[in-house]
Amino acid sequence: MSTATRESARPPLRILVVDDEAVVRDSLGGWFRQDGHAVDVAESAREALRLSARGRHDIALVDIKMPGMDGLELQGRLAAADPELAIILMTAYASVDTAVRAMKAGAYDYIVKPFDPDELSLLIQRAGEHRSLKAENLRLKKNLEVVTAPPPLVGGSAAMKHVLDLVATVAGTDATVLVTGESGTGKELVARAIHAGSSRRYNPLVVVNCGALAEGILESELFGHEAGAFTGARARHKGKFEAAEGGTVFLDEVGEVSPKVQVELLRVLEDKVVTRLGATAPVSVDFRVVVATHRDLEALVRAGTFREDLYWRLNVFTIAIPPLRERPEDIPPLAEHFLGRFAQAMSRPPMQISPGALEALRRHSWPGNVRELQNAIERAVVVASGAVLEAKDLPVQVTGAPTRPMAGSLAEAEKAHILSVLEANRWNVTRSARALDVDRVTLYNKIRRYDFKRPGDGT
Repeated sequence: MSTATRESARPPLRILVVDDEAVVRDSLGGWFRQDGHAVDVAESAREALRLSARGRHDIALVDIKMPGMDGLELQGRLAAADPELAIILMTAYASVDTAVRAMKAGAYDYIVKPFDPDELSLLIQRAGEHRSLKAENLRLKKNLEVVTAPPPLVGGSAAMKHVLDLVATVAGTDATVLVTGESGTGKELVARAIHAGSSRRYNPLVVVNCGALAEGILESELFGHEAGAFTGARARHKGKFEAAEGGTVFLDEVGEVSPKVQVELLRVLEDKVVTRLGATAPVSVDFRVVVATHRDLEALVRAGTFREDLYWRLNVFTIAIPPLRERPEDIPPLAEHFLGRFAQAMSRPPMQISPGALEALRRHSWPGNVRELQNAIERAVVVASGAVLEAKDLPVQVTGAPTRPMAGSLAEAEKAHILSVLEANRWNVTRSARALDVDRVTLYNKIRRYDFKRPGDGT
């Protein structure tokens, strides 16, 4: 072979040649060694499997017609042992049917004897590049799984084990999932765990908070719009369903969707097509849907505010997350998890929770659920002076310690409770008002009355 061909074949590859004809083994072995590659040769499939078990190869050239185990069967066994291996099948009897079977089984290529040395060198070079790209792709996927893995669903209670079992059961399917539970229980974490456990995990997970958007904005966000569809629509905008192509759409607080959007949502879920606002031609989309709500959708159906057909379309597989107060045994592991996470994030040495602080955490009713616990631990890590988190480091609404004399204690209790809910919902007024069962105007008045300052306001 030419010097240029040999140089193009660098770096050296590890090649396995399997053929029952000695002349083929000797010829190929000599050509590949001349190109600088490391070569193993085998006269049978069984010998090839022994050589493969002793060391990995980059490329395997396998004759189809061999006594005993044929090349197609050997191909399957080699590929199962090493998914990165590039396999090239060889035969003196060209057949379209055999070629199709080989390629469907995952062969890199299929060549017919006799071989042209220069063409074979080029094929080996390309197979080596293919093998490198395949190996890199597998490494990137593994790294992506680590980087994009959702935060763990922490908890050893029977209730949480049941939730984890349900997640494992449904994740591998494309079934629509309805996640229910109070605000702060971790519904989005469950949705992320479902996506991470699915075959769609390498594609986007698109999150939409339906309760935080007005009807017109939600329509545009979900379905997209064309330029000029409404005032301010200066360019085409793809909606969340299109953005989630091949992945998962998570619709949080789906119980807040207006009747008009419910009709459009049902059509998209049924037909898997989206028509952007201002457009006439529908666009086919491929997505999986997970929805969540803190509201009783059956009650909304009975009240006539939520479509019954949409409810049944969403309620294919339900996962109900119990509130934290109903699973107090999960409080210690959750607290330890958040403590380790925030101590590391704040560059503090490993911390522990004192028995007194743990008892205070157990006694609290946690109206804001896991989100409130997370915020309480984060605040405690900020104010703690040592390596042990003490009860005094926890928010007053958790410990119950009064901040003023008992006079006016009813107002103080209301103030502490409202502050607790605001912090648990990261100062999202809409969610907090919903958790407190008051309207937003009332909550804004309370915030002004008690002179609450959002963290970071600088006042």
